[in-house]
Amino acid sequence: AFIKEYEIQYTIRRMCTVLKVHPSGYYKWLKQPISNLEIKNQQILQEIKKAYKESNGIYGYRNIHKDLKASNIHVNKKRVARLMKEAKLCGVGNYRRKPKYKAGAIHKAHPNHLKQCFLTHKPNESWVSDITYIRTYEGWLYLATVIDLYSRKIIGWATGHRQSTSLIAKIGNT
Repeated sequence: AFIKEYEIQYTIRRMCTVLKVHPSGYYKWLKQPISNLEIKNQQILQEIKKAYKESNGIYGYRNIHKDLKASNIHVNKKRVARLMKEAKLCGVGNYRRKPKYKAGAIHKAHPNHLKQCFLTHKPNESWVSDITYIRTYEGWLYLATVIDLYSRKIIGWATGHRQSTSLIAKIGNT
């Protein structure tokens, strides 16, 4: 492959001499047919590129592997990772978020009334809230929900582009 890549700049005989490869061995290697494994790898790579394009270049090898498995193409994760690496396809990784404040009594907004006891015996006895970060093409989207612990129903929800008290207030207004 190296010799074929640089045959325009240097003679094949010179490169074979420098790389200590016999020219007849190089020409024999050129004429040998593509192996079944290489053909299979090329087919899998085409499916990987298709799944990668459908995800707009976001998916890494784990999600591509899941897509292939859903398409009834059974292949090892390591093989998917290797083929993606060779084709220079890489997904968008998760960003690490640094907490703005350290956990402690100073920054607690409200006391913990449940004290980790999430069992309830009737509806509307205990509600909990949660805020989830969702990455979109336009940036982060925040989803705030209020859930009844008894029925696990979502009592209310709201979305916004900022994590603020106005997001929580939207839930109360619905």
